[in-house]
Amino acid sequence: MGRDDEPVDSMEIDGEQQLKVQGPAAVPEGFNADYLRVYYGKLFPYGDFFKWLCYGNDGKHPGCDQSYVGHREFSFTLENDIYLRFQSFDSAAELESSIKEKCPFKIDIGPVYSVDPAKRHAYAQSGNNVFIPVERELIFDIDISDYDDVRYCCSGADVCSDCWPLMTIAIKILDTSLRDDFGFSHILWVYSGRRGVHCWVCDSRARKLSNEQRAAVADYFRVYKGGENALKKVSLAGPVLHPFLARSYTDVLESFFEDKLLLSQQLFASEERCQKILDLIPDGNVASELHDKWQGNRRSSISKEDVNATRWKQLKMTLQSGKHKAQGLRRCVEEIVFSYTYPRLDMEVSKHMNHLLKAPFCIHPKTGRVCVPIDPNNCDDFDPTAVPTLSQLLGELNAAGFQTDSENNWERTSLEKSIRFFRTSFLQPLLKACKEELESAYNAKLQQSKNSLNW
Repeated sequence: MGRDDEPVDSMEIDGEQQLKVQGPAAVPEGFNADYLRVYYGKLFPYGDFFKWLCYGNDGKHPGCDQSYVGHREFSFTLENDIYLRFQSFDSAAELESSIKEKCPFKIDIGPVYSVDPAKRHAYAQSGNNVFIPVERELIFDIDISDYDDVRYCCSGADVCSDCWPLMTIAIKILDTSLRDDFGFSHILWVYSGRRGVHCWVCDSRARKLSNEQRAAVADYFRVYKGGENALKKVSLAGPVLHPFLARSYTDVLESFFEDKLLLSQQLFASEERCQKILDLIPDGNVASELHDKWQGNRRSSISKEDVNATRWKQLKMTLQSGKHKAQGLRRCVEEIVFSYTYPRLDMEVSKHMNHLLKAPFCIHPKTGRVCVPIDPNNCDDFDPTAVPTLSQLLGELNAAGFQTDSENNWERTSLEKSIRFFRTSFLQPLLKACKEELESAYNAKLQQSKNSLNW
């Protein structure tokens, strides 16, 4: 079959392609509506998925808001880019039958609105603006294609084991800060199915943030500020680095840059690549001094050491030597490392409550891969090229023998690990916290009404 990211014509599957299939259970690579129907029919984890978005409001406790989940927007993208916005569902069964019937190529999750989004027009007639988003996870979207100026192995939507670690680094830095600096604990990381990662911060404190507060959180993480044409995209001002940036640098970025990225991306391997780094040095004399040094040492490659490591060492020594201290060039080494390694967020996604974000456990139509959760504690082990594909899962179902009534078909496929992780590491602790919050809010209300009766 062709490359992962080319849509497969189902006609092709019936012809020549059949010959390449190994074993009786295998299913030809690809993505189409028929494959998707089987996935939605047998594997999609409706129960866990819906439970997550109820945030404990589907329970029997008198503090539950039964209408809560029905105010959430779901958006379906059907075949041929037909968009169905403002879908809403009151139960997992309702969501399940709609997905099975419509077979969306993509499912996006929007905010919780003040009223049922499917009935928004009825409210619009009333004149007062009651249809507004009132709650939404704090979300982050990071795309490898935003790093095209610092990766030389791939570009655009392509990704390989040499550049994917840039995503791993983004997960580590954001996850640590969201937990340690902001005190959030219910954080879901999801592979986007192709070229990036999505982050859902689900603590109730995060879900209730206003757009202004979201923008402030996003801005806390913003270091990479250049436009397309700015040579220098990272400026670290001030006499000392902010503690969060200093920690990111010493704990993660510096060693990643020196031990991995320098070599994997061959950052100093050509004149053009060297020039790109020299352009980040504000002092022209220093830059040309290094440039001349490298022109010279290109011809005399006596050193057995890798040229990337050698040139980086020389750059560091030059910038950090005593004579450049006064010119504020010491910070420049850090700026270069940040430029090449620091997370690049799509700021707009995080700033606005009404942004849609693709649901976990969707299938990416271009790669056929499932949008599986990523464990931030083991994100070094995550390999996007090893994520289960639609056809692989169908092959596994075939091999296991279909059991039409089985609730847990997924247990017999390679999706098992992902669903189990979602359930035990993310969903269970989240629902426990939701239940405690519901109960304490309810008890506080009771106490309040008792107090007012005592007057």
